[in-house]
Amino acid sequence: MRQDGRAAITKGRDVRLTIDTETDSYEQAIAAVQAAYGLRPDVPADWLDAPATEPRPGPDDLGEDDLGDGWTDRLLFQMIASLMPRARAVLRRIVEMGGTASYDEVQQHFADHPTAPIPRTKIGGSLTSVKAVQRRVGPAGADHLLQRDEQARLYRIERALTEGLARAFTLADSRPDLMRRDPDGQEPRPV
Repeated sequence: MRQDGRAAITKGRDVRLTIDTETDSYEQAIAAVQAAYGLRPDVPADWLDAPATEPRPGPDDLGEDDLGDGWTDRLLFQMIASLMPRARAVLRRIVEMGGTASYDEVQQHFADHPTAPIPRTKIGGSLTSVKAVQRRVGPAGADHLLQRDEQARLYRIERALTEGLARAFTLADSRPDLMRRDPDGQEPRPV
């Protein structure tokens, strides 16, 4: 087993099989090994082939309808997929809170977070990447996805975009392999 959680099987020079132990099911792995070695298990006569695997959802399954200011579900997914894990976690929290959250609520949530704490002083810095990523993947000329009201100390995301981000996070939960990780390629590290 390699360090990245993937198993690699090599048969001679002709076959190389990689099984992602985090996303492939046991049945998919067994079927892949059997196919690679030309094995076919004894199956009942009325079962002609193994059941087809369900296709995995991906960004192409998301809509291209304009949600506002040029944003689509697909662009919102690209946005969160490109964010560093801390920024993604903070943006998710704001979405979970309905698109509006006070600075204090967000800071308190992550200060006390049991698995991925973020110090209060690092929340704003974590979110600076949201603007940078938006410039790269967002629609041209769009307002900032994440609005900050410094006087009221609030983060705000438009309602339609909050709903689109919720759909994007649902896909992200089912396809963590598409999300950007920390620079060393590992899962987010606790601070």
